[in-house]
Amino acid sequence: MLAMASHAATTVDFERPVLAGGAALQHRPWISKSHLSSGLAGVECFLSNCSFTRAPWLAVAFGTGAIAWFFLSSAATWAALCVVCVAIALFALNWHVGSARFPYIRQAILSLSLVVLAGCLSIWTRSEIVGQPAIERTMSGIFTARVLSLEEQPALQRDRLTLALREPRSGRSIKVRVNLPTALREQPLSTGAVIRFRGRLTPPASPMFPGGYDFARAAWFSGLSATGSITSPVEVISLGRGGDWLADQRAALSRHITTHLAGSPGGIAAALTTGDMGAIGQGDAQAMRDAGLAHLLSISGLHVSAVIGCVYFVVLRLLALFPALALRVRLPILAATCGAAAGLGYTLLSGSQVPTMRAFLGALLVLAAMAWGREALSMRLLAVAAVIVLVIWPESVVGPSFQMSFAAVMVLVALGNAEPLKRWLAPREEAWPFKAMRHLTMILITGIAIELALMPIALFHFHRAGLYGSVANVIAIPLTTLVIMPFVALALLLDVVGLGGPVWWLANHAIDALLAIARFIAAEPGAVRVMPTMSGWHFALFVAGGLWLGLWDSRIRLWGIMPIAAGFFGLMLIPVPDIMVSGDGRHVGWIDPESHRLVMLRAGSGDYALDNLMEVAGTREVPINAQTAPGTRCNADFCAVELRYGEEARHVLIARGRAIVPEMQLAEACRWADVVIAERRLPRTCRPKWLKVDRQMLDRTGGLTIDLASRSVRTVAEGQGNHGWWKPAAPTMIERKGWY
Repeated sequence: MLAMASHAATTVDFERPVLAGGAALQHRPWISKSHLSSGLAGVECFLSNCSFTRAPWLAVAFGTGAIAWFFLSSAATWAALCVVCVAIALFALNWHVGSARFPYIRQAILSLSLVVLAGCLSIWTRSEIVGQPAIERTMSGIFTARVLSLEEQPALQRDRLTLALREPRSGRSIKVRVNLPTALREQPLSTGAVIRFRGRLTPPASPMFPGGYDFARAAWFSGLSATGSITSPVEVISLGRGGDWLADQRAALSRHITTHLAGSPGGIAAALTTGDMGAIGQGDAQAMRDAGLAHLLSISGLHVSAVIGCVYFVVLRLLALFPALALRVRLPILAATCGAAAGLGYTLLSGSQVPTMRAFLGALLVLAAMAWGREALSMRLLAVAAVIVLVIWPESVVGPSFQMSFAAVMVLVALGNAEPLKRWLAPREEAWPFKAMRHLTMILITGIAIELALMPIALFHFHRAGLYGSVANVIAIPLTTLVIMPFVALALLLDVVGLGGPVWWLANHAIDALLAIARFIAAEPGAVRVMPTMSGWHFALFVAGGLWLGLWDSRIRLWGIMPIAAGFFGLMLIPVPDIMVSGDGRHVGWIDPESHRLVMLRAGSGDYALDNLMEVAGTREVPINAQTAPGTRCNADFCAVELRYGEEARHVLIARGRAIVPEMQLAEACRWADVVIAERRLPRTCRPKWLKVDRQMLDRTGGLTIDLASRSVRTVAEGQGNHGWWKPAAPTMIERKGWY
């Protein structure tokens, strides 16, 4: 009785604390000690019952640490994250109550905090080691450089060269990437050659608009300090010595293939063999993307798995024909070794790109599991592969290639372990048509599931996604792996004795069939879904829900449907920005309120600017020229735009050139406008009602989008922080001159 009374008194003291004046609070707290204890006990029970599915979350924690480094703004915040992780780990180590009553919770807190710390330190270290500062400003002149790599792009009538040269101003050695028009290549080039040329170099470009592709970040982790173009014929000072022999052989093999197969079929055959996609026509490449077949052009998991799997099973079957060998040697280990050797050779032949290396490392783990008699593909194995990749290339966690490949494999593993599908594919006595129908249905279900999983990733990175890819892949994947790749390999083998001609003819027709599928699917109404720029929070909902749904194996996984549903609901509410301004101020677009069509200031803008504007606006319609747009009046110097929303109107003044305008007239025009946009610096006397976007502001913010209804501005600088690839001219503040 005394114990019960003591417990009751303790409970009352906790739930009804006494104020200084003696009066007790009249409400109960949200969480009492008993509720907290029971909640922890429930979590402890859950963790104790899912021992094998806890491990993959360590890979998620490692990736979270790397992602946090990208989205935190400065070295101080990165260090703060590390300190917080260490503090949490120390708390878990010294949590004596948790050690006795909640060992699994204590273990989870300790391990997750340390792995997040490892992820952050990994990407921080990688950035410091490989990152190279960009050149300060655009430079033109005569350069002498050594060729590091050469990629021929006949479809674009150019070659892409990676060069090593000395920066004229600082004298430091830098790596640059330039485009060489085919007409200016008078002599054959090879890796290691020293060349002299006249050209133009620019710093790697940051996103043109918020949410766009960040080439500057990719260049930072590739060690590139500049990009540019060659504008004069190249003079070869010395031939390549000690260059990349394998790269030269790969280029020669690509040329050999394209001489037998002209146009896009040759480009696709070369892409499947050496990873060189330079000969694929732009229209065909876009059709492959819109049909959801672009993954077939990039050597990754599908191609590496096909090569390794073919070698593994062929070697295994052949060796099984020799009983003496089969009784003395573990054939799966020998076959796995041969498969690994074939995969390594294919990886080296295709240029050892990061997606190919990632696929090869994952295939090695699968081969090791098969050789040891373990489950060939599981979530734990996938997690190990993800951690290995992130340790070597931690920057890949924010790239679409890593996200798409691991998301697709996770869907395959989750579906393969689902009990309903296991029962659907279980062996049974039935006629072969029914058996084929069950497997075909499974392929279609898998394709649809993968398309749904990859759609948010495609929308986030590319602002567009194919909707019929699952249907196209049912035919295209078997056609590629079982017909096209064997034909190309056999043709290359027969070319050694000059007998590859008939097989090249068959390969050409097979690739034509693949392109016909892509063109047909891409041309169907609604084949492609385009959307405005998705925010990071929307994407985080999809990622969190997908991971929760895929990594757990009990009913609790269904809770992952909630954030996914919230993400899809949020997609429907994403607003299209009213005005879009590029970082250089030259490319401006706005949405006409009446027709909801995109209007573009400069009709002669290049394809890159046009594509970026259409992506941000989430449209596939060709923009309207500002000269003919409703509510727009233009002269040689400015365009005055009236955007009318019901009874309200917003007035925007956009500069068209750099001609000198009388300051008094400019000041009067600025007072009339709500927003003024110019690529040059405007005087202080230009004071619009709300916002002035000129050179001074754009140097700080980069490209930006404006939402007139919410009176908000979103800038490129907001997502960059103080990382090495972003060097703003001043703090990223936005000065606003009043409101409407």
